[in-house]
Amino acid sequence: MSDWQDFLRARGARIDDDGVVVDFGSPEAELALASGGDLITDLSQLGLVTVSGADAAALLQGQQTSDVREVSASRSQLGGVCSNKGRLIATYRVVQRDATYCLVLPRAQTATLAARLRLYVLRSKASVAEASGELVLLGLQGAGAAMRAQSLLGGLPPAVDDVRHYAGLTMVRLRGALPRFLILLPPARAPEIWSALAEVANPVGQAPWGLSEIYAGVPQVFPETREAFVPQMVNLEAVGGVSFNKGCYTGQEIVARTQYLGRLKRRMYRAHVDSPSPPTPGQDLFSPADPSDQSVGKVVAAEAHPGGGYELLAVIQNEAAQAPVHLGAKDGPLLALGELPYPL
Repeated sequence: MSDWQDFLRARGARIDDDGVVVDFGSPEAELALASGGDLITDLSQLGLVTVSGADAAALLQGQQTSDVREVSASRSQLGGVCSNKGRLIATYRVVQRDATYCLVLPRAQTATLAARLRLYVLRSKASVAEASGELVLLGLQGAGAAMRAQSLLGGLPPAVDDVRHYAGLTMVRLRGALPRFLILLPPARAPEIWSALAEVANPVGQAPWGLSEIYAGVPQVFPETREAFVPQMVNLEAVGGVSFNKGCYTGQEIVARTQYLGRLKRRMYRAHVDSPSPPTPGQDLFSPADPSDQSVGKVVAAEAHPGGGYELLAVIQNEAAQAPVHLGAKDGPLLALGELPYPL
């Protein structure tokens, strides 16, 4: 992948020590594109776990929250893997390429997910691999960028979660107010595709893409929030990441009980906060209305907002969300709750 990063550097990319593209020299202008512009970005902050073999589908079906039988060459889905207590260890997108299932998730989570899935391989004909270096992942957003991609490739996935394949390139349509796509492709083809799409789409770093994910209300689990949430707390069922009729999987009993017998006390909200420092995944939230000193929620994900402050997704107690909620302490920066782009 060093050749690919050299290609990006030659086009102005600043890449950090973890191999993630920070920006292309204009971070503020790039960030402003997240809500309404055409952009293209390298997604090296994400990684891949692959599951292959005759029993690959059966392995995933016994572990993940969504129904892998609904995944096909033309259809992807969100999903997650839970602990025995029904707490999310990881969330990801499942994309099928040939006979292999590609699980796309934060790169910091790939080793954990791969190790977890390997526990259940046993004698089955399935292989689990951490494969982050095998494919380049790109993000594409915007109406103009979509038109350029359609002209280049001869068509686009028509609906959210739909997939199309083009001579080794895989494109997935994502949620969002604007057309948004995930592209998986071999490193050898990446410079050609990038150059063609960048004729219309503006190259940006990872932050604008992260902001667009927050706008879309898509949850992610990071190492700091591993086993902190049941799937419904992060609205995973609202974005197609949980099946309640697929049968058993690890943690399923708790997830089903929460859905049918319990009252869900926490949900994921979108919010804005003016904070002197960036909110971080897992950071605690507090309410002055709560007489205890206990946290009433946690940050799921956050990114800088082009108008100042930070946009974030946060899991918050539903009762506490009716009163002021503060970041980090009861007298910390105040959250202003916004609207999610889907009903709960």
